[in-house]
This record gives sequence, structure tokens and C-alpha cells, in this order.
Amino acid sequence: MNKLLEDLVRVMTLERLEDNLFRGQSRDIGSPQVFGGQVLGQALTAATATIEHRMVHSLHAYFLRRGDFNSPIVYEVDRAWDGKHFATRRVIAIQHGRQIFNMSASFQAPEDGLDHQAQMPAVPSPESLPDQATIYAQAAAQAPESVRRVLERKRPFEFKPVQPPDFMRLKAGPPHKELWFRAVDTLPDEQALHRCLLAYVSDFHLLDTALNPHVVSFDKLVVASIDHAMWFHRDLRIDDWLLYALDSPSASGARGFTRGSIFTRDGKLVASVAQEGLIRVTQ
Repeated sequence: MNKLLEDLVRVMTLERLEDNLFRGQSRDIGSPQVFGGQVLGQALTAATATIEHRMVHSLHAYFLRRGDFNSPIVYEVDRAWDGKHFATRRVIAIQHGRQIFNMSASFQAPEDGLDHQAQMPAVPSPESLPDQATIYAQAAAQAPESVRRVLERKRPFEFKPVQPPDFMRLKAGPPHKELWFRAVDTLPDEQALHRCLLAYVSDFHLLDTALNPHVVSFDKLVVASIDHAMWFHRDLRIDDWLLYALDSPSASGARGFTRGSIFTRDGKLVASVAQEGLIRVTQ
């Protein structure tokens, strides 16, 4: 397996301290704090470890404090409910004696029912689009230092943006975008792992979409996730191309709101995402 992806899977594999208590390590991805998607994915991993014969179908989370990637994070799971078809878990992430994150997640046993979905946007195939890493490398030389650290970081995912990003915010654009993504190598056939990794990667590009209509340089912004919600509609593979279709209906009060729909290559809607984040312009 690719070493970056192997390391990410290792990060998602938590140490079990007690039946409902887990400990995870962090990685520096170039941001000043622990990447929110990492905490989200690890919290879902902890909750999933206390579940049998059910798969996560929704989660709702709040980011409370910045995480320190030099110290471990402890995840405490509350087994709130175990019913015939559904189970609910609450997870608290603790670092340096304080809550930095909390999440509720619901799990469901396999069940048949009515079926319909939204249509996938018409976009070019991933093979016809440039790789994000190449675009980032070209932009890094002109970017501020705070942005360059993020741009130059290698990742365990490939991204193929449909619309080229504007890092210097030279012109306003529409509050929506689409991009393809997938893990850089093949992963085991474990649906729970694929969903935890989707939670991880879903935190990329959300707040960027809320910034599209505004001509503000990244070095003049304070940006951070406030909350994050996900709904898993159908089984998926994170190591096959998925389309992330994003739009931002609103920004106000130093907050931006973004929605995302995630489709398989053949048009199957596998997940929906919503996030509100802090977008504060500095002097």
C-alpha cells in the first residue's frame, strides 16, 4: 500500500484503553491545528468499534477547540441506545483535560426500502482533468507562507478539480464547485473503514467553496470548522473516483455554510455533507 495511505489507516486505527475509551495519534497536514477531518474520522472509528451488525448512516459533530497534533487525543464513547434496528453513540474527544470535539452518530442494520436520489452534475471525467497536486505546486511559489505549508503537503488522496482554484482571490466566482477524489491506493473491503475515511476527506474543500464569491487573500482570513454533519446513503469505495459537488447558500456573521453531495463515477449518490465554519477577515 502507498505509504501515505498506510499511515492514514494507521492514524484511523485507535488504541483501545477500555471498553468505551480510545486513544489516537495526529498528523501535521500543514495547518496550525489538528485537521478537523482527522478528529471526525477517528471519532467515527471509536463509535464504530462499539457497534455490531450495523453501519453508520448519519453523524452530527461540533469542533470546540483547536487540537494539538503533538499530543494524543482520547475518545470517550457513550453507548446511548441499542435498539432492534438502530443504535446511537455519543463521542467526546479530550485533549489536555478539555473537550475539543463532540459527535453523535446513528447506526442502522441492513434494511430494504424506497429508493430515489438527486442526479449527478454533468462534469468532465477525472482522467481529462489536471491533478490538484500539480496545480498546488505551481501556485505555492507565489503563495503566502501560511498557505504554502498546506499547498506543498503530500496527501493520501488524489483530487481532480473541475474548476481551477484561485489561491490569491484575484476575482470573485460562483459559490459552488465540483471535484473528483479518491484514495491513492487500494484499500481492504471493509465498508466501515471506507466510511471513516470518507468522513476524514469530506472536511477538505468545504469552506473554500464559501470563499469563492469573495475577493480576500487567504493570509487575511481566519478559517475554521464549527460543525459538520454527514449522511451515508449507500455503500461506497473511497479508493474509486468519487465526485464532490459543493455549494454555499450563505455567508454571514463571520460564518460560511456549505453543502456537499458525493457521487460514485456511475452517478450513485453515496453521501451528503453540510458544514458551517468560521470565516473571519483580519485587519
